[in-house]
Amino acid sequence: MKTIPLPSNRRRAFTLVELLTVIAIIAILAAMLLPVIGIAKRKAQVTQAKIQVQDIVTAIQAYDSAYSRFPVSANAQNAAIQNASLMVHPNGDFTYGGSFTNASGVVWNGTTGNYSANNAEVMAILMNITNYPNTTTPTINTNYQKNPQKTIFLNAKMVGDTVTWPGVGPDLVYRDPWGNPYIITMDLNYDEQCQDAFYSMKNVSWTGTGLQGYNGLASPGFTPKTSDNFLYHGKVMVWSMGPLVGGKSAFDFNSATDPANKNHILSWQ
Repeated sequence: MKTIPLPSNRRRAFTLVELLTVIAIIAILAAMLLPVIGIAKRKAQVTQAKIQVQDIVTAIQAYDSAYSRFPVSANAQNAAIQNASLMVHPNGDFTYGGSFTNASGVVWNGTTGNYSANNAEVMAILMNITNYPNTTTPTINTNYQKNPQKTIFLNAKMVGDTVTWPGVGPDLVYRDPWGNPYIITMDLNYDEQCQDAFYSMKNVSWTGTGLQGYNGLASPGFTPKTSDNFLYHGKVMVWSMGPLVGGKSAFDFNSATDPANKNHILSWQ
C-alpha cells in the first residue's frame, strides 16, 4: 500500500547567509539615507533660524514703536556713547553678542568696547521677565522698569535647565538651533544706521572697491581701506552664526570671502 506524505506546516528557516544579506542591504540603505536626513535637518534648522531672527527684529521694532526707545540697559546705552567717543564704535551703536570659537580655535566675544553682554537683557525686556527662571534674581526688567505696559513683544520657547539648548535658556540667552546666542545690534544714536561689531569690519564686509560692502552694507563718509565702519541702513541687525563647522561656530573676521561667513543667517538679507 502506497503511503501519501502529509503536507508540512513548518516554514523553511532563513539561512545565516540570507540573514547577513538582508542586514547588509539594510545597512547600505541606511548609509544612503543618513546624508539625506542630515541635509533635511540642516534646511529645517536654517528655516527656523530665519523665522526667529525676523521675530526678534519685529519685536524690537514694536518695542521701539511703543516706547520710543530701544530695549537696552543703561550700561549698554552708556557703552555705546563711550565707544563712539573713543572711536571703538564710531556710529554710537551697541552689539549684544556672546562668546564664539570657530573650528580654527579663534575666539570672538561678539562685541567691542568697555561693556560686553549677550542678548539676555533684550530678552528680559521683550518677553517681560522680571526675574530669572526659578530664582529671585532680578533681571534688567525688575519691577517692569523697562516694560511698564507689561507687553509681551516676543514669544520665544523657554527651554529647561541646560544653557546650551536652542531657545531661551534659564540664563535668558536666546540661542539659535545650533546653540549659539543670537547677535543683536540696535541703532542707539537714531541715525537710521546700524554698526554691528562683526559686520562693520572692513575685512568682513568690504568688496575691495568703492564704499560698497557685501550683504548690502556700505561705508559712507569713511575710507574702507582703513576704517571698520560698514553700516546697515536700518534700525536693527539680528543674525545667527548658522550651521556649525566641525562642531564650532562658523566665522572668519580676516576674510570677507571666507566660506564660513556664508553660513550666517542675516536679518537684513
